[in-house]
Amino acid sequence: LTFNFMASPGVGVGPGDVRYLTLRAAGLVGSVDVVAYFAKKGRVGNARRVVAPLLAGGRDERRFEYPLTDEVPAESADYQASIGAFYRDTAEQIAGLLRQGRSVGLLAEGDPFFYGSFMHMWRRLAPDFPVEVVPGVTGMSGCWTRANLPITWGNDTLAVLPGTLEEARLVERLRLTDAAVIMKVGRNLAKVRRAVEAAGLLPRAVYVERGTMPD
Repeated sequence: LTFNFMASPGVGVGPGDVRYLTLRAAGLVGSVDVVAYFAKKGRVGNARRVVAPLLAGGRDERRFEYPLTDEVPAESADYQASIGAFYRDTAEQIAGLLRQGRSVGLLAEGDPFFYGSFMHMWRRLAPDFPVEVVPGVTGMSGCWTRANLPITWGNDTLAVLPGTLEEARLVERLRLTDAAVIMKVGRNLAKVRRAVEAAGLLPRAVYVERGTMPD
């Protein structure tokens, strides 16, 4: 996503391969005054890594490091307080740059409005700055395409489920849909596998890891 005091486009960088960026997104990455991105502790940041081939040396970059990610449950009070303060501080920093008349491109993995941290910035900044959101190819689209697996046919219904859901809820939702994408697997893999098996879907299940990324 990109913020500018006069105009604010937002940039989805796609599922992991720079060649999947839209022309609009690639153009903005090369033209904004400041390239900003989120990253976990000790990591470069997936979105930053995706656009690396498009960034010339000497670009003004801002790295916003999450105080925590999945170390504690997202529903816990400690997580909510820490991440809330982080998003507020980040929004204030971006707003400060915008008030200086600088354009800020905040990179978003996949699509900015699909399970993205960008949405927390959009919610805080959109009331004061016009924001244009540039859509991106979602990670799930990249994965089912690389798996050579059509995800829906005809009138099929598709459910997108976060792997952080309780196991019983995962089983319930899986039984109600024709096709499903389970995201946020990570440390939830064992639970997700049990839920898929309990729903009787293990023979149809396909696991894809970093589908469009180099590794």
